[in-house]
Amino acid sequence: MTTSTDITLPRGLLIGGDLVTRSSGGMHDHIYPATGRPNATIPLAGATEIDQAVDAAWTAHREWMTFTPARRRDLLVALADAVHENLPEFAQLNTLDYAVPVSYAATAPLLEEFIRHFAGYVDKPHGSSTPVSGSFDVNLIEREPYGVVGVIAPWNGSLVVSASCVVPALAAGNAVVLKPSELAPFAALRFGELCVRVGLPAGLVNVLPAGAEGGDALVRHPGVRKVHFTGGTDTARTVLRAAATNLTPVVAELGGKSANIVFGDADLDIAAAISGHQGPLMQAGQSCACASRVLVQSSVYDAFLDKFVATVATATIGDPLDPTVSYGPVISESAANRILRDIDDAVTQGAGELVLGGKRIGGALSDGYYIEPTVFTGVDNSSALAQTETFGPVVAVIRFDTEEEAIRIANDTRYGLNAFVHSNDLSRAHRVARTLEAGSVWVNHFSDISPQGPYGGYKQSGFGRTGGLEGLQEFLQVKNIRIAMR
Repeated sequence: MTTSTDITLPRGLLIGGDLVTRSSGGMHDHIYPATGRPNATIPLAGATEIDQAVDAAWTAHREWMTFTPARRRDLLVALADAVHENLPEFAQLNTLDYAVPVSYAATAPLLEEFIRHFAGYVDKPHGSSTPVSGSFDVNLIEREPYGVVGVIAPWNGSLVVSASCVVPALAAGNAVVLKPSELAPFAALRFGELCVRVGLPAGLVNVLPAGAEGGDALVRHPGVRKVHFTGGTDTARTVLRAAATNLTPVVAELGGKSANIVFGDADLDIAAAISGHQGPLMQAGQSCACASRVLVQSSVYDAFLDKFVATVATATIGDPLDPTVSYGPVISESAANRILRDIDDAVTQGAGELVLGGKRIGGALSDGYYIEPTVFTGVDNSSALAQTETFGPVVAVIRFDTEEEAIRIANDTRYGLNAFVHSNDLSRAHRVARTLEAGSVWVNHFSDISPQGPYGGYKQSGFGRTGGLEGLQEFLQVKNIRIAMR
């Protein structure tokens, strides 16, 4: 198996434009999930480095705001150009971060796309004025940056979070302290280095890989005026408690147990292909957008199931650096063991019939953390298999008869990030989409975030949005100025 490329892995903490290789948070062996072996030892940020980064960020923010809007816009466009020139390297760094197949390289172009989109907002009006009752006073409503924001990225999405959170924060006028997971630091660090290289003020983007200690220090820091967290529900509760120390506002994009509804009038070939990709295959199911509950109408249940299982079974499994491979390992040994326990529990509890997968992959891949794509059928929606986010390549297929039953099952979860509808009846698709309790509904389509579309959750899938004008406004605070006209 290929375990190296000609890329030099960035190893350090990017603080104030400098790469720091010693830190108070200690050292961490980064394990490559495809081989189970370390490919780098990296420093982790502790409270000392977080403090230094926040100070550097405030200095850079003040400098950034002295630039004309046109200059800030042009620097972000230059950053997009630099990202474009380095797309192949970003794709490989993404793979070396967490062993996502290099063929799944959409996140690197997505970074460029978000930068170009939000660069266009820099010189557009962010405020407004309104009349004041009984007066001719001038009443201004301004939108101003927070100053310094903390962004916490999950291991499976450092580039996506750089695109959807860091970039609009910069466009809004903020400086950023980005904390990627210690499990996936490399692509985020390279992005930070490019920010310095194209001429953004040193410290405008600080990148500090860290574990729980660094994350806690970032959220509790009094100089951090807003926090954007992407990750799991349990960790979100910890973040919210820490943010309460200074009453720091938080945006949270959390997990899901998304329903993927296949109606009898759907194109079953397309629905099966999308369901396979969006379910167990994309990032080995390690995605908040994973469509892990597949709801299928009884009239096409057997026909769809044959096509769906065939799609999943033909995944190309192997070396993530091989461009022909579409399916890689899960993130760690502990994650693999947890997922296998969930599968065993589902079998023991009779949650459904295991029709595909369910085991760890051995042979040439035995050193890595590979689990077979796994499908359960006939699943009870009240079971743990259907209600708990597995965050692995495991899907539950659930039968339904009527549209009303599909909606009830789909909404019967504490989560509400995504939902998927497959139907060729436009009226039904629109009607069902309106009734689903989810922040995003994808009709005859896989999850495909874009800078134009706001993305975020309902219920315990979080609050706040990334993308779109709504995502930009998350990084702006409102000020009212009234000027007396006498």
